[in-house]
This record gives sequence, structure tokens and C-alpha cells, in this order.
Amino acid sequence: MVPMPKRSAGLLVYRRAGRALELLLVHPGGPFWARKDDGAWSIPKGEYGEGDDPLAAAKREFAEEVGALPEGAFVDLGEVVQPGRKRVRAFAIEGDFDVSRLQSNAFEMEWPPKSGRMQSFPEVDRAEWFAPADARRKILAGQRPLIERLLTKVGQGDTDVRSSPRKRGPRRSEP
Repeated sequence: MVPMPKRSAGLLVYRRAGRALELLLVHPGGPFWARKDDGAWSIPKGEYGEGDDPLAAAKREFAEEVGALPEGAFVDLGEVVQPGRKRVRAFAIEGDFDVSRLQSNAFEMEWPPKSGRMQSFPEVDRAEWFAPADARRKILAGQRPLIERLLTKVGQGDTDVRSSPRKRGPRRSEP
């Protein structure tokens, strides 16, 4: 029997900077990703199980990885399949987030390998806003179509974006 591919759900948050868009991406924490940059960033996302609501999972994972609670009108960007067969369902929301306030959950792993020592690392070690062209270079290749889908839904290309009323996006979660 072939194992089912893992499924994740995440949020692609965007904001308007004049007529241009900026996209919020996160960099994975831990020693494997420490020296990787281009092609290593992601939307905040995490796994969900059979029967779980993907949007609820995307909101939960955003709160865990970023430390903010997303609110507002969500746009379904559909699903992409990454090279490792993981399926990622994404939703977009217009909002804002002060990246200096990033608060991510942590995970533990043996580091260095075979040392017998467990170390704790943040799931996400930083978050940044990128113009679409830069986001395309930074994001994992398998998630790149999500940027194109967002641009199609909210505007014409990187800089020619229709204006719309500002929606309330992620806000800082309470301790």
C-alpha cells in the first residue's frame, strides 16, 4: 500500500505598499535551514489530518509559527504539490504584521547528530515582507504557484494592483 502524502495548510498574507504588494514569508528554524536562503522560505503552514478543516488548520499554524491571530476575508488559493509529494492547501488574506514581534513555537531534536544532546529550535526563525519578484526567489519552488495565484486574484502583475478597502488581518495574539 502506498502511504498517503502529508497534507499541510497555510496562509499567504499580503499587504499593499502603494500600488505594489508585499508578501509575508517565514524562514524555517533549526540547523538544517540555518545557512539556506533563496528557495528556503515558506508560507506559515503546518500539517492537518483527515477530516480537519484546512482553513482552521491554516489559522492555527499561523498563530503557532508567527504568534498572531489572523482575521478577515480569506481567499482560497487551492492546493499545490511540493516535490516531496506534500500537498499544501493555501489561503490568502490581506493584513499586516510587525515582523519584529515574531513568536514561534519550538521543536526539539538531537543536535549535533548522534551526540545524545537534545536542543530546542524555533519552528520559524524569522519573517519578512517581500515584493512578489523577491518572494518568488525566496519561497520553496513547490509553493511558487501560490504567489502567481494570489497576484491573479488581487491584481495585474507585481505593481499594477487594484485598490480595495483595507481588511483586518493578523493581529498580535494575547499572552
